[in-house]
Amino acid sequence: MFLEPGQRGQRSGWIEVICGSMFSGKTEELIRRLKRARIAGQRVAVYKPFIDDRYATDEVVSHDANKLVSIAIDSSRALLNVPEDTQVIGIDEAQFFDPELPTIVQNLALRGMRIIIAGLDLDYRGEPFGPMPALLAVSEYITKVHAICPHCGNLATHSYRLSQESDQVLVGERDRYEPRCRVCYAMGNILALKPS
Repeated sequence: MFLEPGQRGQRSGWIEVICGSMFSGKTEELIRRLKRARIAGQRVAVYKPFIDDRYATDEVVSHDANKLVSIAIDSSRALLNVPEDTQVIGIDEAQFFDPELPTIVQNLALRGMRIIIAGLDLDYRGEPFGPMPALLAVSEYITKVHAICPHCGNLATHSYRLSQESDQVLVGERDRYEPRCRVCYAMGNILALKPS
């Protein structure tokens, strides 16, 4: 379980990253941390990429239907307009943002803000996704969450694409993706490459 670090008199910012495969509870954990910050009386701002409109355009929504009001933005530069009195910033689906995101969140942390980021660490090909590797490198706290592989019951670390689309970014749900462990993910890719 993640426990929020205490502040010792002065305002000090930091970056937390929650990563893992699809259906692993990343957004659920992001929402939990942001709700705790609100309970503590902190001023919270929540953002998501404009491209993610699966459940709502103005809310961050988990697969379990927990949600928080958010602002959809099309560029990480929009985060620079966050009100100065904001104490905690939540960012969902960070893998969809541009490469500037790590630099921008570091600047916000230097301004004394706590930044909580959730995103896929790997794309459907099993490769590092978008700005996530850089975010992991510059964060103070990292939490890797796991789904369960529906084929063997082991911890799932990969997002297996069920459809044939080859674009890296394909926003979808259980109709297009399922979580898989390393072995079942590799087996699926081997079977997909075999001619019929």
